Amino acid sequence: MNLQAHAHRVLRAAAIPELPNHYSGKVRENYDLPDGSRVLIATDRLSAFDRILCCIPFKGQVLTQTARFWFEHTADLCPNHVLSYPDPNVVIAKRLTILPVEIVVRGYLAGTTGTSILTMYKAGQRSMYGMTLPDGMRDNERLPAPIITPTSKEFDGGHDAPLTPEEILSRGLLTATQWEQLSAYALALFARGQEMAAARGLILADTKYEFGVDEAGQILLADEIHTPDSSRYWRAASFQARFEAGEKPESFDKDFVRSWVAARCDPYHDEIPEIPEELILGTAAVYIEAYETITGQRFALPEGPEDVLARVRENLRPYFKK
Repeated sequence: MNLQAHAHRVLRAAAIPELPNHYSGKVRENYDLPDGSRVLIATDRLSAFDRILCCIPFKGQVLTQTARFWFEHTADLCPNHVLSYPDPNVVIAKRLTILPVEIVVRGYLAGTTGTSILTMYKAGQRSMYGMTLPDGMRDNERLPAPIITPTSKEFDGGHDAPLTPEEILSRGLLTATQWEQLSAYALALFARGQEMAAARGLILADTKYEFGVDEAGQILLADEIHTPDSSRYWRAASFQARFEAGEKPESFDKDFVRSWVAARCDPYHDEIPEIPEELILGTAAVYIEAYETITGQRFALPEGPEDVLARVRENLRPYFKK
């Protein structure tokens, strides 16, 4: 695909006055409909450093369609929030009460954030998330078995914090039954993800899941699943040689923009410099490659107007004033 020719096909925002109860997240625009469903529109915004840096063509479509692939291939393991897909960037979902615990499943000693087991391990911690790791492990080493590393889900902009199962129960974040069900769902989803990724020449190293409950109290998988934004994928063919050499695994590294910005300013306080188009298109190419490699499907341009917002509006017209 000639991305240069499609550089204008971005969805920066999706304010649609005909839809009710609009609220905007960092990446998604959301509308709560009177019938209890929710419209989630994935824009092409790229968020980092607690701000929007730019828009990446087709990013929203990649995330929505990758999640769709996985929702459809894991529905036998865990119920999810999906009702329909009226547009490549849009999912109509059941409106849920999101549970206050984010579930991260890890198969390797990896990560860069303050809550990742590698960061904590390199700081000298061995006991974390209610379990203990042995001394002598190396960066990106495979764990004996996948583990769940839950964190608090801060809804007010605060920072997520590591949790142990005991803390989850003692603080009343989940009931014992809910924690048992979430753990079973998460490990089953991750096992399916690793199995299918391996067939595509990939390693699913870790991922995060978000769950919610419906009005009947049923737990459903929400948000997204096994996308390039929520998961760490490595290329299997080169992993062992790079691990033995102490090198980072090959991944779908989409952090070009974040690294470029951080090298030129204080991204938390300074004005963001104009990001070159070639950098933006390079990141779009990585997202598209990730979609095609993960799903085994060819990335297809959507039908309808090239103006993405016009296409989304037209496809959502049946939900106006519903």
